[in-house]
Amino acid sequence: MNELKLEIIDQAGWLAQEEIRVMKDKYALLLDAVKKGEEQYKDSLGWLDVDRWAGEDWILKYEELAKAVQKDGDVLVVIGIGGSNQSARAVVDAIGSKNHVKIVYAGNSISADSICNVLEEIKGKSVYINVIAKNFETLEPGIGFRALRAFLKDQYGAEYSKRVICTGTCGTKFEEIAREKGYYFLPFPEDVGGRYTSLTPIGLFPLAAAGLDIRAMVEGARHISRRLQKEDAAENIALEYAVVRNMLYEKGLKLEMLSCFEPRMFRFAKWWMQLFGESEGKDNKALYPVFGTFSEDLHSIGQYIQDGDTIMFETFLKVEDTGASYVIYGDDVEDGFSVLDGMDFDEINRVAFEATVAAHSEKFPCLILSIPAIDEETFGQLYYFYQFMCYLSAKILGVDPFNQPGVEAYKNYMFKSLGKCVED
Repeated sequence: MNELKLEIIDQAGWLAQEEIRVMKDKYALLLDAVKKGEEQYKDSLGWLDVDRWAGEDWILKYEELAKAVQKDGDVLVVIGIGGSNQSARAVVDAIGSKNHVKIVYAGNSISADSICNVLEEIKGKSVYINVIAKNFETLEPGIGFRALRAFLKDQYGAEYSKRVICTGTCGTKFEEIAREKGYYFLPFPEDVGGRYTSLTPIGLFPLAAAGLDIRAMVEGARHISRRLQKEDAAENIALEYAVVRNMLYEKGLKLEMLSCFEPRMFRFAKWWMQLFGESEGKDNKALYPVFGTFSEDLHSIGQYIQDGDTIMFETFLKVEDTGASYVIYGDDVEDGFSVLDGMDFDEINRVAFEATVAAHSEKFPCLILSIPAIDEETFGQLYYFYQFMCYLSAKILGVDPFNQPGVEAYKNYMFKSLGKCVED
């Protein structure tokens, strides 16, 4: 299997190799602890062992349920927000469905326009819904389910319940509703937080319904898991990345920009932003995660990146095999671009990537994370790698990688305004 690779380009001299080596030695014991999973986080580490929620028995269950949807379904509406839809959505957006089932998303906003658009899009189609809610206490999926439930009842009458798949925590009100109404119920892992659920029912079932190869995705995750467990502190790619980003934070940089020359990775970046923003943004600490869609954003915020205040560093996702090609040929129009005759868009894109790294690394460090391709196997590697590295990085930073106390602040104000009683 092709490996993820990490390279550091630092023409401005922010980092010394000896300094990185010393820091990796310093956190060698922490790396060992993260590999095993620390006892204090045992209720949040169900993702650390890939087979815990993606072993053969679980894969068969996801595939069987997916076949039931595929049999007569045109659309699967995934109702969820944040970690409950980001990972599957990223893969579908990047690769596309591989069968006739289209994945549509709801319950991820409070916009009337958005829900109306969803209902209009699925009109006249055979529809199933997957409602994902760990405790079914979040507003967006709650009202999204109401809207889609009304649609299903109108279309299918009493038989609508056979088209509802609930993914929730066992023993909650949500499971009680599912059992009472006859909805299919998938367990939301109690030992995995939403943003770490890419390799659980939350991330894998919708992909299976869309015909994507979840077995390849799981195998990619297993591969990088074995690699990270095997590599010691001196060579461990996750430790090097975690150490470098924390060193740069200590040196005064405040943002990490994940940049990619493949627009298909936009939704992956949204997942990445949630993972690090929610895991590390505590105690008035942490790098702020942002994303650059290149080359487009080079013509908008590129000026600031190059000449504005030095507050960031970049991590570039470099796709080794894009799986796409389009060669430019000349014609009878003298457009000034004849120097590109016979060149492939992909080749030009790579030249632009190399030029951007060269220019930006004169100002701040640029990390390059090379990924083999944009396919299921690579996504499995990426998800597991970033989850592992985030756990490690948050520990180096000195914050809890798995809680999110700040998320509740706006909810308290909102529910008070909506008339819900909130405990002090």
